[in-house]
Amino acid sequence: MGIRIPFIDRSPVVSVVRLAGTIGSSGRGAINDRSIAPLLEKAFKRGKPKAVVLEINSPGGSAVQSSLIAARVRALSAEHNVPVLAFVEDVAASGGYWLATAADEIYADENSMLGSIGVIAASFGAHIFLARQGVERRVHTAGQSKSFLDPFVPEDEKDVARLKDLLDTIHDNFKAHVSDRRGSKLSSEQDLFTGEVWLARRAVELGLIDGIGHLRSTVRERFGKDVKIRRFEMRRPFWTRFGTSLAQDAIAGIEERAAYARFGL
Repeated sequence: MGIRIPFIDRSPVVSVVRLAGTIGSSGRGAINDRSIAPLLEKAFKRGKPKAVVLEINSPGGSAVQSSLIAARVRALSAEHNVPVLAFVEDVAASGGYWLATAADEIYADENSMLGSIGVIAASFGAHIFLARQGVERRVHTAGQSKSFLDPFVPEDEKDVARLKDLLDTIHDNFKAHVSDRRGSKLSSEQDLFTGEVWLARRAVELGLIDGIGHLRSTVRERFGKDVKIRRFEMRRPFWTRFGTSLAQDAIAGIEERAAYARFGL
């Protein structure tokens, strides 16, 4: 006869790590490997979870940080033998979709936007403005490529060609990652790597995600109605609300809104 020990909760546990915002090495609440690593470590280790869920709402950002976080998720999943599920809210585009593909299965709301498997570089040209204002800019370099894509001089075709080569290489890495993670699930009926975005139902048809579903209902269906959801989220330090960080946060906030605005959000 088994011995029942009182006050021990044997309900299954699912850890949820929220990844919301733009992806970058710095900025207000930016998602990056350094800030997310402690949360992921706890999520996989604490309470012997049945699964770890990535709750994603991101328009993208740094390819490097996306790659680092995805690699960390896969390493922890293998180390602890814990499956990973991703649930997309408004958008998982570009780097946001890169994060989603770190999961074994991806689900989204039927109105979620996904994809944008491409790479972008944006800048500006101010040389005409400076000339009209009578401003002369003086730059001295050691190394012929040191002033690569200087926005204050006319665009150089050689610089553009070199930038295109860099972007193409990063794009190839992105495509290889998606192909490796999604494998035979991906549809061959159209090119999925043009930077286009799709709503969730079309994304299911294309094999970019596994189904339409919401976190709570799907987790309860899979692990039982008594499942405990344990959340791990980034918290902004109290001291960052003061001083120069206010101006920095304002700029970062504008950039983040611009990133979401590309998807009408």
